[in-house]
Amino acid sequence: MKILKSALIFFLFFSFFALPATKKVLMVIAFDKFRDEEYSEPRKIIEENGYKVVVASWKKGIATGMLGKKVKVDITLKDIKVDDYDGVIFPGGIGASRYFENKIVWRIIQEFHNKKKVVGALCLSPVILANAGILKGKKATCWFSVARMIKKKGAIYTGKKVEIDGLIITGNGPSAAKEFGEKYLKLLSYK
Repeated sequence: MKILKSALIFFLFFSFFALPATKKVLMVIAFDKFRDEEYSEPRKIIEENGYKVVVASWKKGIATGMLGKKVKVDITLKDIKVDDYDGVIFPGGIGASRYFENKIVWRIIQEFHNKKKVVGALCLSPVILANAGILKGKKATCWFSVARMIKKKGAIYTGKKVEIDGLIITGNGPSAAKEFGEKYLKLLSYK
């Protein structure tokens, strides 16, 4: 009986550690003036397919979108552990420009990219990816007014609604949000 109990405890202990990790996607938003639908549409699609979404920004609290959406920020940038996530998304909006020259964000992007995780950005946010150095020689799209900025960093600007190059996906703005979310999910599934 003692052997049976020991075997059962051993089995339960190792079964617990063999459980698959929770599938998670990180969304990094501007605390002020992120683009609401570029956040909401991909998040809805991703969560409906079994992924947990964690929201990060430069500070905790309630972030506000350009159209008034309120979002609870779960973690700060400095608390991000890339290994905890399957991918990252940077919704756009005018507040995203705050990340254009943010070296902490660049390091996070580079780490996701180097670890072969899905990296996505919409609207103005592909500029952040370009400045982090991961769009050089890659096809990408963005909001038309910042196309020259990603081209200057070596991206091949296509002007498409959504563009995929390897594990990098970019969208050109709010109207691309749903398609971006669907294609981002496919990239997660194929990874």
